[in-house]
Amino acid sequence: MSNIEDVVGSLEDKIGKILEKLERLEQANLKLNNELLSLKQELLNKNEQFVILEEKHEALKMTNAILGSDENKRETKLKINALIREIDHCIVQLSD
Repeated sequence: MSNIEDVVGSLEDKIGKILEKLERLEQANLKLNNELLSLKQELLNKNEQFVILEEKHEALKMTNAILGSDENKRETKLKINALIREIDHCIVQLSD
């Protein structure tokens, strides 16, 4: 009889330890999920900042080219020519 009580007692201890470990793992999982959500939001914010900075960079490149900077002159000329062609196309459509 004592042997069965020892086995049951041992099983209860092991189950108790497993339940404690399960609780710790669930808390760690919750913490990691919260951290993941936070990092995802931070990544979205950084991507938005990147897009804004990229647009500003393009605008600065265009401005430098217009102001006489030798860099990106060809690209700026191509963009201006494309805009002129588009305006010409619009004028043709309006005159029809």
